[in-house]
Amino acid sequence: MLYWALIFLIVAIIAGVFGFGGIASASAGIAQILFFIFLLLFVVALVARVVRGRGP
Repeated sequence: MLYWALIFLIVAIIAGVFGFGGIASASAGIAQILFFIFLLLFVVALVARVVRGRGP
């Protein structure tokens, strides 16, 4: 998921350089949403690991 966030960020930067403001803002928004979803899932995974304890 972080991979897709980076792809949309790169698309937003390239679109911004070429002057496509609408595409740039949409891609940046998608990248931001994907990044926060990734961050949320990462925190959930860390909490699950702490709750379950160390594996065998």
